[in-house]
Amino acid sequence: MACFGFCKGNDSIAIAERGSYMQSAPIGNPSHHGRHTPVPTPRPVTFQPIAVPSITVDELKSLTDNFATKYFIGEGAYGKVYHATLKNGRAVVIKKLDSSNQPEQEFLSQVSIVSRLKHENVVELVNYCVDGPFRALSYEYAPRGSLHDILHGRKGVKGAQPGPVLSWAQRVKIAVGAAKGLEYLHEKAEIHIIHRYIKSSNILLFDDDVAKIADFDLSNQAPDAAARLHSTRVLGTFGYHAPEHDIKIVMYVARAYDR
Repeated sequence: MACFGFCKGNDSIAIAERGSYMQSAPIGNPSHHGRHTPVPTPRPVTFQPIAVPSITVDELKSLTDNFATKYFIGEGAYGKVYHATLKNGRAVVIKKLDSSNQPEQEFLSQVSIVSRLKHENVVELVNYCVDGPFRALSYEYAPRGSLHDILHGRKGVKGAQPGPVLSWAQRVKIAVGAAKGLEYLHEKAEIHIIHRYIKSSNILLFDDDVAKIADFDLSNQAPDAAARLHSTRVLGTFGYHAPEHDIKIVMYVARAYDR
């Protein structure tokens, strides 16, 4: 996922962004009126139609008994995660995102991109919800949890025990699946997305040891997309990791793990 967080430390720039003008001469000089340079209007955010259906807040509350504790399964960097079953019987995880100041159109731009990511080794977005400051995303549910859960025990749960020891064949299949998911995001997706924060808790496991990449952000896209979007708050993890960091997880999974 190019970086959308731009510095705003310069006061003249901050004023200009509110629609004023930058003055080229010191204030208070009656003999010189100075020149005023108009600030260009920011380009509007444009995006393709979102490829997944929306879901209402009332529906989400109904599915989770108003986000009750019994449906709570974890908490990430940007909000709480709940397990639910849609009316059509499909199991999903619902990420109830923390409130942020990100403009709605920018959020929807990111949702639009993620909604069109279709690959057997990338976690699928199922629904999205935007209702004023309330925002949530639902993804397909991983019945076996994350790779971290298998190797070390469920993350954030005190005393959690690791899962069964993975065979070499399982390790290789998981590693290859994760690598294919990264290859798709980095090189084959409609808009290339650099994950930047790949780790065992971001590799989810499905039946038959199918591994899928999750929690990718949009902070390292192609420059043209980055110019339109200015936040990584919602869909990913802030911070930088060099591209070669991605290979570490493949090596980690493939090597012998002794307990």
